[in-house]
Amino acid sequence: MMKNKTKADDSRMPMGRQNYVLMAVGFAIIVIGFALMLGGGSADPDVFDGGRLFSFRRVTLAPIVVLAGFGLEAYAIMMRPKTADSKK
Repeated sequence: MMKNKTKADDSRMPMGRQNYVLMAVGFAIIVIGFALMLGGGSADPDVFDGGRLFSFRRVTLAPIVVLAGFGLEAYAIMMRPKTADSKK
């Protein structure tokens, strides 16, 4: 049988404080990942420096960091907030 929801249950926030903190951390990780992708330009447009453009940091590390940030965002959204009943 289903329990009847009270008015107090309906007024509860869908996400708790920890969810929002994790979302902020995930956003910061995503920004760091995009910052790792920056650069690689050349002062002389006639010179192509593939070593700087296709470095490990830009091609491998930065996308992994960005995906980790998005994974943390998904976890933060899906995580259930702890209720007073579960703290006992």
